[in-house]
Amino acid sequence: MKIKRFLGEVLLEGEYVKKGERIRSVREINEKIKCGDAVVLTAEEMIRLAESSGVKAAAEEVDVVTTGTFGAMCSSGVFLNFGHSDPPIKMTECWLNDVPVYKGLAAVDGYLGAAALSETRGFEYGGGHVIEDLVSGKEIELRAESYGTDCYPRRHVETTITIEDLNQAILVNPRNCYQRYNAATNSSNRVLHTYMGTLLPNYGNVMFTGAGQLNPLCKDWNYETIGIGTRIFLGGGVGYVIGEGTQHDPQSGFGTLMIRGDLKRMNSRYLRGASFYKYGVTLYVGIGIPIPIINERVAKTAALRDDEITVEIRDYGVPSRPDRRPVVKRVTYADLRSGKVYINGRKIPSSSLSSYKMAKEISEVLKKWILEGLFLLTEPVESLPRKGSLKPLRVRRREPIVRDLMRREVITAKPNEGVEEAARKLIVKEIDHLPVTTENGRLVGIVTSWDLARAIAERRQVLSEIMTRRVITAREDETIDAVAWRMAQHNISGMPVVDEERKVVGIITTDDISKRLVEGISRR
Repeated sequence: MKIKRFLGEVLLEGEYVKKGERIRSVREINEKIKCGDAVVLTAEEMIRLAESSGVKAAAEEVDVVTTGTFGAMCSSGVFLNFGHSDPPIKMTECWLNDVPVYKGLAAVDGYLGAAALSETRGFEYGGGHVIEDLVSGKEIELRAESYGTDCYPRRHVETTITIEDLNQAILVNPRNCYQRYNAATNSSNRVLHTYMGTLLPNYGNVMFTGAGQLNPLCKDWNYETIGIGTRIFLGGGVGYVIGEGTQHDPQSGFGTLMIRGDLKRMNSRYLRGASFYKYGVTLYVGIGIPIPIINERVAKTAALRDDEITVEIRDYGVPSRPDRRPVVKRVTYADLRSGKVYINGRKIPSSSLSSYKMAKEISEVLKKWILEGLFLLTEPVESLPRKGSLKPLRVRRREPIVRDLMRREVITAKPNEGVEEAARKLIVKEIDHLPVTTENGRLVGIVTSWDLARAIAERRQVLSEIMTRRVITAREDETIDAVAWRMAQHNISGMPVVDEERKVVGIITTDDISKRLVEGISRR
């Protein structure tokens, strides 16, 4: 019998062994499945059993725990082979329902990403929707272009296809099934449209994702049973883990999976295209993974509850990369799923982007498959990495930020200041924007030259009557690109720059940005 040492434990034919610990091998579990004798529980049922009988007793009794998750998984897509036309074409550009397909592959191979946007319908439709439509059996419009070659003379093709017309349609998702995911809120004074949904201003809501106590990688926290080659429920069919997912961050408890499966055998109930307002498109993917209870350690993590799985609420109002956004609070999935969390003493509504109901259904379907002998477990041929952390992109050329361009000497006014006096300030200083502040410099409004011209015509007296109270602001460390985009979105030409206490520290305008752009061009 082959035995070797691995991470301080004994590895016996692919199984983890610990002295004095009862072992149940995957091979033994599969024999019990074939005979109809396997004890299979969903993750919810395992939690209840462990609470009533203890983890040790649960480990002795249970063979398999089924898990599930159903949520937006943007890093998903499908490899397609369209077959050759006559005369044949070497597709260099390709679209399905006006959604671009990546064509840096062979003549009639392509990769359709779930997050690809339609060139005609924008945020309303994209790659995720095409994938759902394919699985649903709908006809899809195919259009392709080529420069033409001797062996591929055709330069253009337009036709309609269904999934049955494709030689292969293999779902290959580079990053799915996050072990857990930080929640999001928004401290800024404007609505944010993000991959975490719509975040309301001034901590107006908290959005979270993931199935918590049903989530596959939460149930095998140390990656003892999930690895390369693990057979899984994928989109209503059978799939496999083919490696760690991109951005796999095991040391922080944010593991991910790379998976694949035959799209032709999947069900559109578990693959749904979705649009995030003013952000983009995605694909909701249903995944379920069986956890063989090979030892007590696995049983313990398989019994983890929502109130034992913690995440951080991060402030998306700060325009920084995810790991640098400020932590507002640490909470559990139980807190988030309750529908409310408390931030600075205020009760804030919390909502999930994932469907716990669908995740539960997936765990139940997978349990049924196993009990009926339709689904056998596989041992991983290689473990997922347990070490490693996420690296940021190193940008070697520094991008200009607001601090570089903003004017620090800001002319301001008070709410009780007269309209004519404020107008004189604009004329004398030759400016168009006048932030309105309290005595201690805290921003409470803004007026522009247009506001003042209209106020004089309407015989208004003080700024508090005419000022805009919901001011679009910038922070010193924001990139110029982000600020310029926000100005365009709100059709404004200037923004006060504020600190954490909303005190005005500067102002930036479209003129400042244009001047920098012209200077940059003249240097080339």
